[in-house]
Formats: sequence, structure tokens, C-alpha cells
Amino acid sequence: MTNNLNTTFTPIEQATWPRRDYFYYFTKLMPTGFSLTVNLDITKTLTWTKAHTIKFNPAYLYLVSRLLTQHPEMRVSYVNDQLVTFDVLHPSYTILHADETMANLWTAYDADFATFNQAYLADINAYRNVPGPMPKAPQSANLVNIGSLPWVNFSSYTPLPMTPLKTFFPIFQAGQFVTNQGKTTMPLSITIHHATADGVHVSHFFNELQTFFDQPEMLLAH
Repeated sequence: MTNNLNTTFTPIEQATWPRRDYFYYFTKLMPTGFSLTVNLDITKTLTWTKAHTIKFNPAYLYLVSRLLTQHPEMRVSYVNDQLVTFDVLHPSYTILHADETMANLWTAYDADFATFNQAYLADINAYRNVPGPMPKAPQSANLVNIGSLPWVNFSSYTPLPMTPLKTFFPIFQAGQFVTNQGKTTMPLSITIHHATADGVHVSHFFNELQTFFDQPEMLLAH
């Protein structure tokens, strides 16, 4: 998979970029980011994964990554001080070792879920017992954090970066499922820089992601 890793990007011409003034305002005059958490109905996707003996996590990673390909405002980063938009973002996620220390892994995004799922399982098998926080070294700049805290159901989650941003990719964090009267929901948080996205962009993203979770047979079927 890594031999065909998609790292393609398009430079942003800031002089004609519609986002230019907002980018300047939210990076220079009033540096601002925001976080939003919603409860998504994952009933249909969870049912589909169980019926096909597939883990839910790769389906979650895939659906978020697939939707990101439709949202260029969430794929903005710097490459050698040049502002660019990457074609795709590859999901970066965490796993736990037996001693409950964490490890950060990533899997190359592929438009075909079966291919992505196979690569995900291969990464888990290859690195699950390798100690350290990052057993699989990053091989591209277009990795996006799509995390999960399956042990707690939260109403808000906000990561706090301690260094200046080099990328404007969102950070996702999913929480513990809650099932009530046959409906299963999952809290999902997004944290993003206001320089590249506004509330309307995040609203569209979550509404579209709910549609994705409602049609697993169309998006995940082999």
C-alpha cells in the first residue's frame, strides 16, 4: 500500500483564493479554532459490520476519510511554506498495548473499502505488539487524526495542541456507543482551525457523515 501512497497536493494561489482574507484574519489578527461534538446514529453501519464480521473501527475510519475527499477546506496544509490542498488524507488512529500504553498507527486511504480494510488489518497485525508511541513511522504529511475513546461517552472533547500548527487538518475523536430502544449513537468531536473552515462547513460535514452511516450497503459493500 505504501508504495502507492497518495501524497498529491495542489498549491493554493492565495492572491485569488476565496478564503484568503479569512485565513489572514484567523491566523494573524485573531487566531481561532473551534470544537463541536454531535451524536451520530450509527445503527445501520454497526448492524452491517456485525453481519459481515467486520470491525466497526475501519468502517468509521474509512467513512470519515472518504467524506474528507469531498471537503477541500479540511485538507489544507503547508508544504515547504507553501499553502496546499492535499487530494486525500490518510487516517491516523491509536491502539492500546496489553499494558494500556498507546500506539499511534496510520493506514493508507483507499477509495475501495475492502482494500482499505485489508490494509488496516495488516497494520494492526504488524504493529499491535511493537512497543512505543509510534511503531509505524509516518511516510507522508497528509495524515489526519481520527481517534476513538470507546470507554467513555462524552459530550465534548477538545485537544490542546502545544506547538504552532503546521497543518489545518481537523482532529476527530469518537466516544463510547450508547444503545437505546434499538438505536445506537456515537458522540463524534471535530476540532478545526477557523482559518480554513467555518461552522457551516462543519455542519455540512456532519450532516453528510450521518448520510454515510445510514447507507453502509452502498459505501462499504464489497
